[in-house]
Amino acid sequence: MKHLGILAHSSEGAALCFRTFCQEGFAELGPHEHPDVTLDFIALARSMPAWDQGDHTAIRATLSESVRRLARAGADFFVCPDNTAHMALELPGEELDLPGLHIAEVVADRAARDGRTRVGVLGTKYLMDGPVYPRAFADRGMATELPDADDRQTINRVIFEELLSGEFTASSRQEFTRIIEKLAARGCDAVALVCTEIPLLVTPDASPLPTLDSTRLLTRAAFDVAVGHRAVPTWRGGPVGD
Repeated sequence: MKHLGILAHSSEGAALCFRTFCQEGFAELGPHEHPDVTLDFIALARSMPAWDQGDHTAIRATLSESVRRLARAGADFFVCPDNTAHMALELPGEELDLPGLHIAEVVADRAARDGRTRVGVLGTKYLMDGPVYPRAFADRGMATELPDADDRQTINRVIFEELLSGEFTASSRQEFTRIIEKLAARGCDAVALVCTEIPLLVTPDASPLPTLDSTRLLTRAAFDVAVGHRAVPTWRGGPVGD
């Protein structure tokens, strides 16, 4: 079995990825069994000034250091359960020390297999304003829809003031449900939960649209690589396809 490295950039999403990966092992391999997994986390606080300044190069350098540490720990490949971080990981630059699964590619592949045509995107303000998901969905012939400006501010506030600290409230769940209902009215046939903490707030039974849970989809793909059901990835950062 292959050794997974988890490149953490936020705590709740990384913890969900780690826990889900182990649980996949328990379900498929037997009690208490799973492939080796190592998690590395350089505190998000060190990168927040760079996010606010739009300095993705500095963020890529921090994430690259985590990948180096995972490689030294013996990992064979990595995943980053943080969608926004992929804006930095996609920058041109030196190859990362390990190959990795790209979260948007995994999510978009699942949407395509499900026959989706127009997908709402919920994430941080950085991600919703960025190119990662529009490109991934467009490459597969699907359209994306964003919440309106006020709703994007609400989503971003909840993510940074609540979800990243492990706070999940009924009032915020109601707000997200309202936003998803508006996306459904605009013709979306699914919603991509592409801040990895959002699936902890918006469960499938609470969503007016079918959900694409970026955290668990990435984790299942990682498990499939680790046990040999899926090929080891080849992407080492930089623009997808290069």
